[in-house]
Amino acid sequence: MRHFFRRKSSCQIAKDRLKILLISDRVNCSPEVMELIKTDIAKVLSKYMKIDSDNMDIQINTKGSKSGRGGKMPVLYANIPIMDVPAQQTEKNSE
Repeated sequence: MRHFFRRKSSCQIAKDRLKILLISDRVNCSPEVMELIKTDIAKVLSKYMKIDSDNMDIQINTKGSKSGRGGKMPVLYANIPIMDVPAQQTEKNSE
């Protein structure tokens, strides 16, 4: 069970940061802009549910989707832990 909740090593953290820099360079999106996107997404989602913004993972990858010109198109991936959805929000959605 400990395997699933193991903390990332400093090597893995540095590797992830380098990936973000390389991806942001490829799609002409600076790390500062990536951080602004992450902050904006967290603000919007926080209006409707309680999220764990410290453990959010936002990435722009060129994997997967192809553009009409045959090249790969950047895709935004977001992994956002949801801690709670208020009851009043779920009641509004069921009406």
